[in-house]
Amino acid sequence: MAKGRDVLEMLIPSGGWVIAGDKYEGIQFLECEPITKAQFDAGFGEYDSWKAQQEAIKANEKTALLEKLGITAEEAALLLG
Repeated sequence: MAKGRDVLEMLIPSGGWVIAGDKYEGIQFLECEPITKAQFDAGFGEYDSWKAQQEAIKANEKTALLEKLGITAEEAALLLG
């Protein structure tokens, strides 16, 4: 279940806001363009899909890098461990 800060990180990734709790009324827009309550509320329904997409992008980037280096994930873990 997404939290208010998760939704804000998705909608306003550059920051400039603080939130107390998980409700729109707890948001302070300090150095960013404010979003509406409707946008914030809709973000809860969009978050899981967005997060899965971000994780897929990261996994694809990792796979591409491992292929470029010509090593497996296990070999990379040995190097970093």
